[in-house]
Amino acid sequence: MSRLREKYLNEVVPAMMSEFGYRSIMAVPRVEKVVLNMGLGEAIYNIKVLDKGVEELTLIAGQKAVITKAKRSIAGFKLREGMPIGCMVTLRHGRMYVFLDKLFNVALPRVRDFQGLSSKIFDGRANCSIGIKEHIIFPEVDYDKIDKIKGMNISIVTTASTDEEGRFLLKQMGMPFRS
Repeated sequence: MSRLREKYLNEVVPAMMSEFGYRSIMAVPRVEKVVLNMGLGEAIYNIKVLDKGVEELTLIAGQKAVITKAKRSIAGFKLREGMPIGCMVTLRHGRMYVFLDKLFNVALPRVRDFQGLSSKIFDGRANCSIGIKEHIIFPEVDYDKIDKIKGMNISIVTTASTDEEGRFLLKQMGMPFRS
C-alpha cells in the first residue's frame, strides 16, 4: 500500500469525520481519479511530437498514455476532425496515490518561485485542475533527452460535494496551498 493511501486511511478519514460530522467511513470523500492531459497542437505539422509526448507522459504517469483526437474541425488552425492532437492518462487506485504523492512532495516544490497553489483551482464540484508549464519538474523526465518543454493539465476528481470539503481533503493529503 502506498504512503499516501495509508495517510488517507489513518489520518485524513478521521480528520474529515470530526470536521464535517460524517457518521460512516463510506461517507467520507475520497479522490476518485487523476487525469493527466497534454495538448500537442504542434502534432498537426509534425507527428513525431505526438510520439515523444506519449512517451514522456507514460514515464510521468507510470501507465501507458492514449492519443486524443480533435472533436471538430477548425480551419484557422488547419485542424480536421479526428486528427491526433494530444495525449492523456487516467490514473485510479494505487497508481493514482503514487502519482499524487510524487506531485505534492517532489514535482510541485521543484517549480520555480512556487508559493503554493491557489484556492481558486476548484470548479464548484470539489474537483480541481492544475496547469503546469514545464513537464520537466517530474523526476522521471531526463532533461538531456527532451526536444521541447511541454505543458500539461492535471485534473483531480473527488467524491466531495462542496469545494470546501474537497480543499480540506486535498490539504490533509498534503497538497501545498497558499496560506
